[in-house]
Amino acid sequence: MYCIGLIGDYDEDVVAHVAIPLAIQLAADELGIQFNFEWVPTPSLDRDFEQKLSKYHAIWVVPASPYRSMQGALNGIRFAREQQIPFLGTCGGFQHMIIEFARNVVGLTAAEHAEENPDASLILVAPLSCSVSEKTHTFKLASGSKTIDFYGSPEIVEQYGICNYGLNSEYRSRLENAGLSVAGVDLDGEVRIMELDRHPFFIGTLFQPERSALKNITHPLIKTFLRKASSSE
Repeated sequence: MYCIGLIGDYDEDVVAHVAIPLAIQLAADELGIQFNFEWVPTPSLDRDFEQKLSKYHAIWVVPASPYRSMQGALNGIRFAREQQIPFLGTCGGFQHMIIEFARNVVGLTAAEHAEENPDASLILVAPLSCSVSEKTHTFKLASGSKTIDFYGSPEIVEQYGICNYGLNSEYRSRLENAGLSVAGVDLDGEVRIMELDRHPFFIGTLFQPERSALKNITHPLIKTFLRKASSSE
């Protein structure tokens, strides 16, 4: 039995939190592998996070930020990155994935989220120029990326949840030069998917692939995430 740690502060009124267990079950059924999951509240990772997360075969940092503990979420992301554990970050998970990488790898220690600290000197996650909340968009995937292989298509259509923040484009090249590559953009060229080069599966999406489960559709990215988790031992 494999187990996925869902880092976030569970709320039954959040659509993504309802969809994620369904998405995991759909993918697990197709793979013929048993998975369970546990919700991991962000404040529980403020301390001793290595010990608490060591039992999981994969880590998913879920939507619905700001989290009760930003540091707890960042600790979970760092653990997955450094320990080579399959990682998926969706919506808020994507936003905090790039903050963790910027702070701990690129050296941008002051990197902040505009929603949580709008007066910060270095806003890495900034308001989007246009709201994409509850909209469906087309994305182009980067040739040669892992993500394009997982989807098997150079162009995809995905749905956002409630999302008004994304990567500040001023820092795109800094992240890419350090190994966090852009794997997908919208039709305006804005970053919507990033992946870590030297990692078996470390991907963040600004949209919510889990919503496919609400239509009883198994998502290729989530299916690959589970497959990587089952082969991570």
